Amino acid sequence: MTETRGERKERTRRAILDAAIGLCEDSSLVALSLRQVAKEVGIVPTAFYRHFDSIEALGLALVDESFVSLRAMLRDIRRGDPSYADIVDLSIDILVQHVHQQRAHFLFIARERGAGPPAVREAIRHEIELCERELATDLARLPGTAAWSAEDLRILSNLIVMAMVATAEAILSAPQRADTQRQIVETARTQLRMVLVGALHWKSRT
Repeated sequence: MTETRGERKERTRRAILDAAIGLCEDSSLVALSLRQVAKEVGIVPTAFYRHFDSIEALGLALVDESFVSLRAMLRDIRRGDPSYADIVDLSIDILVQHVHQQRAHFLFIARERGAGPPAVREAIRHEIELCERELATDLARLPGTAAWSAEDLRILSNLIVMAMVATAEAILSAPQRADTQRQIVETARTQLRMVLVGALHWKSRT
């Protein structure tokens, strides 16, 4: 079957994204050149601009890829009538699964979160903030939070999300031995359960 122009364009775009992720295993995005990416893909440098305006724009696309499906899966967990324990256990399970499946993407996120170009750092910060906002909205529907202020809900969601970010980074940086990875996951579950136990006894002051 003959490949259409649109299919060829999408295949090349995918190849550029994959090449960038591979090159970023040994280099930060700020050190990556357009020529390096083009050479890796097997296209001329000018062809890069048919897909991305700049290396920074390429980085933003990688950030988007990393977070969109994760946020969707976390939203699915909180649909229906989950218990606090369900939210903790299932969120950790989804996070671990996602980090392992998209290891290269999350290595990229972990590094660029602190060292990437300003627009990429801001995009990562924004995606994490979106996770917090969505979680705060869902926490407001759970028993025991009706009297809480919006600020209390924001603070709790921030604690949970930042604990998950730390867990993802721990998974990526630790040896890939089963016992080590299992310990990281169990520690994360315990941390989040402790946070929620404390939160359920919190009396909002505003």
